[in-house]
Amino acid sequence: MARFFISGVLTGQKTAAVKGADLRHISKVLRLGPGDEIGLVDTAGREFAARIREITGKEAFCDIITERAVVTEPPVEVVLYQGLPKGDKMDLVIQKGTEVGVSRIVPVICERTIVKLDERKAAGRHARWQRVAEEAAKQSRRTVVPVVTEPLTFAGAVSQIPSDVLGILPWEEEQSVGIKDVLKGSGLTGKRAAVFIGPEGGFTPEEARLARSAGVLTVSLGPRIMRTETAGIVTAAIILYELGDLGGVSNG
Repeated sequence: MARFFISGVLTGQKTAAVKGADLRHISKVLRLGPGDEIGLVDTAGREFAARIREITGKEAFCDIITERAVVTEPPVEVVLYQGLPKGDKMDLVIQKGTEVGVSRIVPVICERTIVKLDERKAAGRHARWQRVAEEAAKQSRRTVVPVVTEPLTFAGAVSQIPSDVLGILPWEEEQSVGIKDVLKGSGLTGKRAAVFIGPEGGFTPEEARLARSAGVLTVSLGPRIMRTETAGIVTAAIILYELGDLGGVSNG
């Protein structure tokens, strides 16, 4: 069943309307019409079964049938601070990060960032990145679309990290602490983690020092060097496997 995100809260409502690009997808791509059922997810993260009653040029009017008990959001909030990569690699990071279970994605401008964004380019890319997150959330049956923020400087990003958030920065120069060591005794279940990933070329020693001074832990991911578009997805997956729900439900 196709699922669509709706602006507003649907609890207690009998009807809802799908508009914009989703309306075109319903009528032109999926070729659905009156009587067909779809899934609707509201801004409170609740999912509802609905039946299309009428499609006009502006809206698909739906009757809400029932609310579904769906839990697809992880118990650990992982925010990915991704150093801006070249080309369309950011699209891949957002898509796969959303599928894995990342809660928010923050593009970061680092010392070795190659991409230069003026105001017009930044606005266009940001809009595209949010669309990528929404499409990935639909595909992976998320009930919340991760927010992709405006780009931040690295100093601005590390300054955001509260003391109760586990900050992790994979760094190829780190030889003594592995991510396994950090996660074993973190007691993070039900809390928050922040993952910092460098752009092509990685983080500079000065950036690593700045992160450490803000309480972020530099860690090794192992003996192999990963590309920037791979490292964040792998790190988030490790955290959500060890401390969240990735890998299925364990009853102890």
